[in-house]
Amino acid sequence: MEIRDYIKDNILIFDGAMGTMLQQKGLKIGENPEVFGLKNPDKLLEIHKAYLEAGSNVLTTNTFGANELKLDKLGYTVEEIVDNAICVAKKAVEEVDKSKPRYVALDIGPIGEMLEPMGTLSFDRAYEIFKRQAIQGEKSGANLIIIETMMDLYEAKAAVLAVKENTSLPLFITMTFDENGRSFTGCMPESMVATIEGLGVDAIGVNCSLGPKQLLPIVEKIAKITSLPVIVQANAGLPDIIDGNAIYNVKEDEFFEGVKKFIEVGASIIGGCCGTNPKFIKKICDNLDSIHKVNIEKTIKSVVCSPSKYLEIKSPTIIGERLNPTGKRLLKEALKSESLDYVINLALEQINGGAEILNVNVGLPDIDEKRMMPKVIKEIQSIIDTPLQIDSSNIDALEQGLRYYNGKTIANSVNGKDESLDVILPIVKNMEHVWLGLH
Repeated sequence: MEIRDYIKDNILIFDGAMGTMLQQKGLKIGENPEVFGLKNPDKLLEIHKAYLEAGSNVLTTNTFGANELKLDKLGYTVEEIVDNAICVAKKAVEEVDKSKPRYVALDIGPIGEMLEPMGTLSFDRAYEIFKRQAIQGEKSGANLIIIETMMDLYEAKAAVLAVKENTSLPLFITMTFDENGRSFTGCMPESMVATIEGLGVDAIGVNCSLGPKQLLPIVEKIAKITSLPVIVQANAGLPDIIDGNAIYNVKEDEFFEGVKKFIEVGASIIGGCCGTNPKFIKKICDNLDSIHKVNIEKTIKSVVCSPSKYLEIKSPTIIGERLNPTGKRLLKEALKSESLDYVINLALEQINGGAEILNVNVGLPDIDEKRMMPKVIKEIQSIIDTPLQIDSSNIDALEQGLRYYNGKTIANSVNGKDESLDVILPIVKNMEHVWLGLH
């Protein structure tokens, strides 16, 4: 059964931690896990089979860090690492009892470098890195892709687009959040859902960082606002560092109690992250008859967001319209000279005046609007967390703005004529984390 069909009516069980198990098989501190798996396929096979025998439906490949930035330094290619990892996982599936559906998920983790504006890695470069992993994953026979442990919403968006635009595989995604309900870069769970859900993923949720007890409020928040299946892969509690080793303090019974609560608040895809092992998965699978999928009443709202600000559209919602060069000599000059300090100051003035959303228009006859729109958006978002509305009658500029905006936005300056909608609607469909503002 195809996994998209299976998750409609069933609880899906992933495996547990890979790193924890590799360490038990001899992986040394500082050693690359993906290269270790390449050199020790027999040990990797044993880990996968242990999880399948415990009852897992899904094996996560040993490819979390298998990106070119890491592997090039070690003299290995993305293609050989990904292909080996998928082949070993598929072999494990072939060698176990097939009384239940089994799937192999290509695992994609963060690149390991911060994207602009926090770091130096560009959105486009990140996209190409993820694209290479995704293409090889499909070529090698993965049944789905899971993007996990994302801390930066912008990086998560780049990864999702790379998968969706270059493969036909089902796609699950999880971000990781601290106890304060924010990711390392300040992203809110609500902003993750608003931004990522519309891009066409098949499941969304949270993994790592915290144990079941600490993750529960975040899971509950996600489950209430997403229309997608919710995936949760918690750590085995919070670790204690003893003699330089992370010792996790939650055992299988307590972890299963946490899993039951995840299911009760709306999750339906479950696995384990750091500190978990086949015993944790077996405990869940041996007791699956005692837990059942729950249909949670959803709270679906009209919202826009940046990573750290989530705004429900109500009446009235105040939109600052002054970032439009029409009739504004100083703004025109600033855009022509690319003096974006003036643009930032104008944005701040509107926010201080009560604007909840900022309209952004950079249209001038002698400006390359397609290039300028994402440049201005990125500059504003590097300073300001207020959600933006992208305003342009230039289709190419509008499309670029939607692609590079970090959050859920509104596409403005769109009229209701058929000839306009025939062009705009496919663009909006590809970037469904967008509201359409009609004139």
